[in-house]
Amino acid sequence: MNFFKNKWIVIAFRLFLGGLLIYASFDKIENPEAFAKIIRNYHAFPYAATNILALLLPWIELYTGVCLIFGIFVDGASLLTMAMMGVFIIAISQAVLRGIDIECGCFKVTEGSSRVGMRRIIEDIIYLGMAFVVWKREEKVGEWLPKSL
Repeated sequence: MNFFKNKWIVIAFRLFLGGLLIYASFDKIENPEAFAKIIRNYHAFPYAATNILALLLPWIELYTGVCLIFGIFVDGASLLTMAMMGVFIIAISQAVLRGIDIECGCFKVTEGSSRVGMRRIIEDIIYLGMAFVVWKREEKVGEWLPKSL
């Protein structure tokens, strides 16, 4: 079975990833200071960049998720999703390899956030693969705007 040809798998991946990104953005948008602190805990970005990342990343996640769900700019949204997952995989991996035991900040930045670890890396690799399937899809189904826009 070819994932790229099965429109139902592509639609399911789009809806799942879109919902995931939208859900992940909410707590970060509501708590940018807490999210900036979590980003700083990774020790992977310059201090000055953490506030900018904390303000921009959640809105990019929200926008990308909405685009995936509504079938708008799907190629760009899937590329953004792959890029974000790539950065998340690198950030979490370097924290794990360096022995930094911190909260992930993946979905919640307030109480109850999960820790970095192999589980999060594997999940992000799966999400990266799902975004790749959406990007490489053959049948452009459920998209409301022409690709040229």
